[in-house]
Amino acid sequence: MHTMWKGAISFGLVHIPVKMHAATEDKSPKFRYLHKLCNTPIQYVKRCPFCGVDVEWEEIIRGYEYEEGRFMILDEEELEELKGERSRTIEITDFVDLKEIDPIYFHHSYYLSPQEGGGKAYKLLHQAMEVSGRIAVAKVSLRSKENLAALRAYGKVLVLETLFFPDEIRDVNQVPVETEAVKVEEREISMATQLIDQLTAPFEPEKYKDPFRQALEEHIKEKVPVEGPERPDQTANIIDLMEALKKSLEVTSPSKGRGKSKGRRKKVSGGET
Repeated sequence: MHTMWKGAISFGLVHIPVKMHAATEDKSPKFRYLHKLCNTPIQYVKRCPFCGVDVEWEEIIRGYEYEEGRFMILDEEELEELKGERSRTIEITDFVDLKEIDPIYFHHSYYLSPQEGGGKAYKLLHQAMEVSGRIAVAKVSLRSKENLAALRAYGKVLVLETLFFPDEIRDVNQVPVETEAVKVEEREISMATQLIDQLTAPFEPEKYKDPFRQALEEHIKEKVPVEGPERPDQTANIIDLMEALKKSLEVTSPSKGRGKSKGRRKKVSGGET
């Protein structure tokens, strides 16, 4: 499994070196937009509507729109300074009961595996969390920003799940639900509860499928591929090479964000001896 990040878990005075792997993948069908006349993928360009010219990457800067149409310019040095020193440490701050965290807070999931020499400390934390029945709340820097995260035992591994910050959760009271005047009878509640009981079953995720993806995959297998007009071999080779290079860049893109741990306490290695 591809390693997307390397760092360590800070657990009291224990330092557990770990690797991070994506725990999920989006398998929704992905389509390319093609030119109808020749079935060639279209390109997207960045264009300035004021100057009427295409803009290269080196001509692009960042701006924060503080009023409509008015921007405060921020250069990369300013942004890096505001982000502060990025740590490669998953710093545990608290242990809580999982039921205390509403699912609305969960964002992305990542598997953690021990790096060389960290197996014993990794297993110690994993088993201690299983026995206690608690999960850890931690801070971790990913994709050039500090994230709130939950760390928990899942099967034989530790899973890190990034969380939304409280102010990123929209106020539920802003949802337009007008039910105060609606009256529900006790008999209706009783019947609805009985129906819930009848439909209650163990959660078996493997029985849930994406019907559209399944139908599309079958359809693609049956349908003859759409071919574009014949082109000279040289042009075809260039297109194939560009696609291969793009895919190679996507696969081999390194993790962003490097920094040094800002540990306030001296870490004691949790590696095996």
